Amino acid sequence: MKKYLGEGALLLNTLIWGGTFALVKNALTDISPLLFLGIRFFIAAMLLYPFVHLTLKKMDKNTFIAGSVLGIFYFLGFATQTVGLNFTTATKSGFITGTFVVIIPILQTIIEKRKPKWYNIVSIFFVMIGLVFLSSTGENLFQFINELGSDFNLGDFLTLLCAILFAFQVVYVDIFTKKYDYMPMVFIQLLITGLGGFIGAIVLSTLGLEIIRFSLKTNVVFALIYTSVFASIIATILQLKYQKVVTPTKAGIIYSFEPIMAALLAFFILGEKISKFGMFGGVFIVFGLLLSEILENRNEQTQ
Repeated sequence: MKKYLGEGALLLNTLIWGGTFALVKNALTDISPLLFLGIRFFIAAMLLYPFVHLTLKKMDKNTFIAGSVLGIFYFLGFATQTVGLNFTTATKSGFITGTFVVIIPILQTIIEKRKPKWYNIVSIFFVMIGLVFLSSTGENLFQFINELGSDFNLGDFLTLLCAILFAFQVVYVDIFTKKYDYMPMVFIQLLITGLGGFIGAIVLSTLGLEIIRFSLKTNVVFALIYTSVFASIIATILQLKYQKVVTPTKAGIIYSFEPIMAALLAFFILGEKISKFGMFGGVFIVFGLLLSEILENRNEQTQ
């Protein structure tokens, strides 16, 4: 029963996270990326504090270190993703972020010193083909060949880096939640991400790389509420509480549906459209994600 409850919780997370891409993309017209990140996660940490302050008093050094490690990966992942949304579409951001699922078994192989399975390599091949298709703007075969991968921009690169960082976070969530209390780790992770956003915004402003912008408009307020309460607090608690009863492989299968939800909501909220070959790219990416996780699951069952 716990297993099915855990899978249901992670599926709910997938739906919540899928909705953030369009909302954040829409908000970034009126607020700078890292400032948005700082406010979002600082609000989340402060809202969570009354519920965890007693456990924080009992928190040991190892739990604090574990939460800090998760927080660093979390901040860097969201920072690259949020800044990347300034340069790419919410649809592409969703699909590229989703590639973290095929990166998870690679990192597990490196950390646990295991050789990669053949289907991990095949899955990466499908994902890479999908990224090329997704980054092509042509509407017919001639244009597609002529413009192959020409639309892969800075935002796409940052989002791909984000996927790698999120894969690290998922692997270490699996490791740490089996050793330490998840609630203090949730708070530390959120707090570090929020502080990182504020510090990052100040640093970029000081270096003249980005002007700090903030307008108290409906799109900004709604995005902050949704991302801080639902996508940050509720989703993070569900992930750290229930992922430990779900194998990383099954968690990856569930997470692979996030880009589909992101693309659908980007269409309805922002009116974003994707080229014909971009749609093929999305199919290749999702197929690669599912192939890796389903075959990994079968391999685990036969062992």
